[in-house]
Amino acid sequence: MREGQFIKRNIDRWKSYEEPTGDPDEVARRFTYLVDDLAYAKTFYPVSNTVKYINGLAANIYLSIYKNKKEKRGRFFSFWASELPLVVARYHKTLLFTFLFFISFISIGVFSSMHDQSFVRAILGDGYVDMTERNIAAGDPFGVYKQQDQVQMFLRIAFNNIRVAFYCFAMGVFAGVGTLYVLFQNGLMLGVFEHLFFKHGLGLQSILVVFIHGTLEISAIVIAGAAGMIIGNAILFPKTYTRLQSVTMAAKDAVKIIAGLVPIFIIAAFFEGFITRHTNIPAWLSISILALSLLFILWYFVFYPKMLSRKTKT
Repeated sequence: MREGQFIKRNIDRWKSYEEPTGDPDEVARRFTYLVDDLAYAKTFYPVSNTVKYINGLAANIYLSIYKNKKEKRGRFFSFWASELPLVVARYHKTLLFTFLFFISFISIGVFSSMHDQSFVRAILGDGYVDMTERNIAAGDPFGVYKQQDQVQMFLRIAFNNIRVAFYCFAMGVFAGVGTLYVLFQNGLMLGVFEHLFFKHGLGLQSILVVFIHGTLEISAIVIAGAAGMIIGNAILFPKTYTRLQSVTMAAKDAVKIIAGLVPIFIIAAFFEGFITRHTNIPAWLSISILALSLLFILWYFVFYPKMLSRKTKT
């Protein structure tokens, strides 16, 4: 069928769909017809404005369904049990991409520190390096975690971590480049920080102490980076949607991911404020906290979303 004939046959029906309806059955019927029309148009007229027009109608109906959907009881529970994991499952490739980039940035920090000692001071600052060197010489290499009141430290770190996450997410509006830059900064600092302690023979101890809170904190930053990249990808690759529609839908998913990270940052801040300062806690306790934190991240953000996604498709 020629495109002109296709348009002539359906244009009156499409025009009628521009008028909203309050009948749920009619909404479902319209959406079904539009999906069929869109599939046909994309097959035979892939670069036509007809595809954009039909896609716009379908997208408006789709958004209206979720905008006007009544909230069910137990929404708080359903958000954590299904809604957030299913969102995460849709973006597992983005999360893997972000994780690999972050690991590469850590490697750059370690490699640069190994070949240029001045690089450590350039990244961490003379004041922090000098203080750490003094603490190491005094036999208390992680004394920095004991310098502030526990509650004040907890509140300051929780606020700072959430701020970094939102910043990492918001920088996604620069086509993802801003988010990658934030990840680059944090990955570089982590690599330099760890090399500083490994150089003094305190590598294992730094992991047992710092990663009590760092496991959750660093994982959450990587996931926040994935949220930022979701926005960036929507800007660069809107697919069949308009760029505004693509960004709007991506932003909803990304905000859900960021909201899901807030409790994780709070728990990480609690660990840093109240537990990390006790640098002489038994190794088994440190390893237990670290392992449980890592298992939770892997389960909730990797394995459980995959299982739930497969279950919903069957």
